[in-house]
Formats: sequence, C-alpha cells, structure tokens
Amino acid sequence: MRMSQLSRFVNSLTPFLSRSAHTTVRTTTSAATKKAYEKPLSSEEVFAREERYGAHNYHPLPVALERGQGVYVWDVEGRKYYDFLSSYSAVNQGHCHPKIVHALKAQAEKLTLTSRAFYNNVLGEYEEYITRLFNYDKVLPMNTGVEAGETACKLARKWAYTVKGIQKYKAKIIFADGNFWGRTLAAVSSSTDPSSYEGFGPFMPGFEIIPYNDLPALERAVQDPNVAAFMVEPIQGEAGVIVPDDGYLQGVRDICTQHNILFIADEVQTGLARTGKMLAVDHENVRPDIVTLGKALSGGLYPVSAVLCDDDIMLSIKPGEHGSTYGGNPLACRVGVAALEVIEEEKLSENAEKMGRLLRDELMKLPSDIVTKVRGRGLLNAVVIKECKAYDAWKVCLRLRDNGLLAKPTHGDIIRLAPPLIINEEEIRDCVEIITKTILSF
Repeated sequence: MRMSQLSRFVNSLTPFLSRSAHTTVRTTTSAATKKAYEKPLSSEEVFAREERYGAHNYHPLPVALERGQGVYVWDVEGRKYYDFLSSYSAVNQGHCHPKIVHALKAQAEKLTLTSRAFYNNVLGEYEEYITRLFNYDKVLPMNTGVEAGETACKLARKWAYTVKGIQKYKAKIIFADGNFWGRTLAAVSSSTDPSSYEGFGPFMPGFEIIPYNDLPALERAVQDPNVAAFMVEPIQGEAGVIVPDDGYLQGVRDICTQHNILFIADEVQTGLARTGKMLAVDHENVRPDIVTLGKALSGGLYPVSAVLCDDDIMLSIKPGEHGSTYGGNPLACRVGVAALEVIEEEKLSENAEKMGRLLRDELMKLPSDIVTKVRGRGLLNAVVIKECKAYDAWKVCLRLRDNGLLAKPTHGDIIRLAPPLIINEEEIRDCVEIITKTILSF
C-alpha cells in the first residue's frame, strides 16, 4: 500500500477511533458516577450536594428525608419524625396514601399524557366528579397552585371585558396585603413581602392592594367601576395563619355581589378539609364566584390544581386563549379523583375540626412568656414565639426536629403547625408533649 493510500485509510478510521475513545470515557464516568450514588449519603452529604448543584432559592430546615408514611417521615439515617408541615398542606391525606398511590401506578401503566390536542377517557370523569362535589358548572384543570391563581386572574379579566363591559385593558383586580399565592411575576406583583417582589419589577399593572380583614377598605376600593375581582385567602397561611373576623367572608360576598365584582377564593392551602371544612369559605356558608384549588388535590403525589366557576365566567375564555400541556392529563385526573375520594371516605374534614380543636386547647397551656399567641382553624394552626435574643422561631424548630417533630417558621416569629389530617388523638397528644418539652427547654 502506498503511503498516500495508507494515510487516507488511517484518516478514514479517525472518527470511529475518536468516537470509541469518547464512548469509553463516558461509560467509565457514568459507571463511576453511578457507583458513587449507590452509596447511601449522610444528611450532611445531602445538604452539601444540594448546596453545590442547586439554586439557593430556599432555606430548608436541616433534615434530609428519604421516606414518608401517614403522619411520619424518616431521614437518611433512619430517624423518625412527625410531619407538622404536610408539605404546606399538600399531603392532607398523609404521605403515600395507598389508595392514591395505587391510582397513580395503575394509570401510569396505561396512559399518562395526551396534551389537550386530543380527548382522553379520564378527564371528563374527573371534571364531572369535582364540579358536582363543589357545585360549580365548570372546572379548568392546571398543575400548580400558582397556575390556578394565574388562571383565575385571566378569567376575571376576560369576564370583565366580555361580560361586565369594562373598557379594554382597564380591568383591576384587588388583593389583600399579606397574601401569598406563588412566585410568578403576576403573583409577586400582588405581594407586600419584599422577599417576594424585591428585584423583580416592573410589575403587573391593574393590581391593587388593600388591608386584609377590612371590609370598609374593600367597600372603598370597589367604588372604582373598573374593578373586576377581589382575590383573597379565607385564612392567610404564609402570612402566619391569620384568621379573619367572623363575618368577614360574608361581608366580602355581599360587597362583591352588590358591585358586580367576582369573589375569587384562593383555597389552594386552606381548601380540601384543612380547616375542618371541605373549603374554608364553608365556615361562613358563602359561595365564591371562582375557587382555586391545588396542593392536596393530589395528596402530594403529583402536581394537580383546578379552577372552579360557573358558565358565565368560564366560557368567556375560548379555545386557544389559555391552557397547559400537562393540565388535565390522565395521570393527574386519576390521582385527583382518588385524592378527593380519600377526603370524603375518611371524613378528613371532621377529623381536622376535632383534632385541631384539641391541638389548640393544649397549645394554649404553653407558657405565655414564650408563646404569645395560638391561632388557627381545623389543622391549620400557628404559634407566635416571643422575640428574644436567646431564641427565635428558627431555633425552636431546630429543637423540635431534635425531639422528633418537623415544623417550619414563617416571618421570623411564627411557627405553622399543620400535620396530615389523618392524625389521631393519641398522636396529637404525643406531639403536644414534644412541643411542650421543647418550649420549656428554652
């Protein structure tokens, strides 16, 4: 073979040799990576890995969980804890509820996603079930709570222009200060918490903020003929479990009806039996025009949210004007039905009411020089820790963790206490003992 021919032959093999070498490197690297991950990590290693590779947009309590069942969770070292956060009320039915897990597994093996480009045989079943359960004409399925909030705002604006007759792009939506419904640009545009909105402007136009639990302020705001809706949490969760005065929600309903304004109830955290009723607005027997749901709508297994309203509002949005690739997918719908059935079958509203009352009664016995307030409804409760140089809510939560109970502070001096709604009296009393022991240790 001549030199020129040999050179061409070798050159022709170069891509294959190069590819083989790269494949070997990747395979070796992949094997090494897999081997590293097969070794169980300690809690400290879990913390360090997230710190190294994850965005720093959360400040978690230092506990590394790997398993949950019912009201309990276990960390990577096998330590067992009561869960008194319930994933911000997403696991009302308890961790890994067998009925919901079974529904998810069974549907995942058949069909998970079609998009809304086609019909599927589960969506209609879910739509019929949830609309009949909550007595609304229509539901618009989405994935997360903040998407439900965005959907409600879009519905309110479209209704304002097509039904109420507000001049194009002049519609206003009113919010209460202290609200929290997510961290999209629209959600932070309505926030009064600097940690949510600072550095993210310019903000959404057409949003106005008034004091919470203040009917005269709402009455003044709705004098503007361009107001389309008032969106409010029946109990403000992230703000520290702020329970409004009796009659507030009925007053909101009356004012909105009088001025032809939509009453949007943000029930993403307060709904689905958390406060001792299926919806928190049920405590005053009021019917909002729009209800947003999420979190426990899947029992914590899958992102599922929903917006409920009647035809005159829902049908103002036409095909192509709003939606989501995953919204209303068969897997979400099957999980959603199972999660709602568990709430009904296991009478979680009734249990939340009973256990919540017991919890508050016991928490009110805590020393007032440390715990200054106890408030809540059902199993959505909070204690306010007296400000002190020696301790704060974060330090109390760290010591609660050490004693076998997980909770999380909010706004510096408030600890939210919200266990899964399946908790029983014996477990409540055990948790009260842990909380009391912890508080007295300060």
